[in-house]
Amino acid sequence: MEQKNYGKIIELFFVNGTSDGIVTAELSNWSGRSVKIPRINVKDYDRGGICNVGVYLLYCVEDDGSEKIYVGEAENVSDRLKQHIRDYQSGKESFYWNQAVVFTDDRLDKAEIRYIENKLADIISSNDKSKLLTKSTYKNTALKDSQIAKAEEFIDNIKTLLGALGLKTLNEVPKATAETIYFYCKGTDSSAIGFLSNEGFTVLKGSKISSKTANSFKGSAYYKLRERLIEDQVIVDGEFTKDYEFKAPSAASSVVLGRASNGKDKWKTQNGVKFADIKLEV
Repeated sequence: MEQKNYGKIIELFFVNGTSDGIVTAELSNWSGRSVKIPRINVKDYDRGGICNVGVYLLYCVEDDGSEKIYVGEAENVSDRLKQHIRDYQSGKESFYWNQAVVFTDDRLDKAEIRYIENKLADIISSNDKSKLLTKSTYKNTALKDSQIAKAEEFIDNIKTLLGALGLKTLNEVPKATAETIYFYCKGTDSSAIGFLSNEGFTVLKGSKISSKTANSFKGSAYYKLRERLIEDQVIVDGEFTKDYEFKAPSAASSVVLGRASNGKDKWKTQNGVKFADIKLEV
C-alpha cells in the first residue's frame, strides 16, 4: 500500500517581533517544543520549554558563509547553553556560535535523547552541508523498539521544523529516480555526471574534476568552494567521494572545470543537448 504524506500545520511565533530574534515553532499534534534563539538572548530566556530535557544545535557561521554545527543533549538545555557560553569565555571552548535551535519534550528520557543526538550527528556528518563540531556521541544506546519509533518520529519532526525555520541542516543529499535526467560536464581531464535537484544541482560520486585551475578563477567564490570540498574530503585525488548538492549548475560546472563557467551551457545530456534547452522547469 502506498504511503500518503499529509499536510502539517506549523505555528511560528516571533517573540521579539522579528525573524532574526527568538522564534518558537510548534507542530500540530506534537508535544515537543522548538525554539531558535540567538546567543545574545540565551541569558534572559528561560521559557518555551528550553529548561527541559532535549537536544540542541549550535550554529557557527564563518565570514565566507561556511557553516559549522555542534549537536548536543542535556537534561536542562537552557543551563547547558549557558555553560557553553561560559566555556568559550574561559577558553575551554574554541568555537563561537551565533544561534542555537532547541528541541525539547519532557516525555523523552535520557537514553532516547542520546539516541536522537547521535542520529542528528550522523546525518550532519554525512550530508556535507555543514561541518560537524561534536567530537563524540553515545553510539550504542540500548532502546526498545517502541522507544526507537518514538525517537525516529522526533527526528522527523526536527527536520520539518528546521525547514520551517529556514534551516537546511538535515536535508540529505537527493537521490536520483527513474525519471531523473542526467547531465554530463567534460573538460580536458575532467568528467562529471549530475542532475537537477530540489536545492540546486547534484554531482554524483565518482565524478572527476580538472587537475588545474585557471588563474582568473583563483580567489573567486567557486574557487574557495572547490578548495573547501577538497579540504573536507568530499573531493579526494580529484574525484568526488560522495554525491554532493551544489546551489546552482554553474557552481557545479565551475568546480568541475576549474574555471568560471555557465552551467546552462556546460551541462549536457548524453545526446549533447544543453541544460538550458531542456524544459525541466516552467
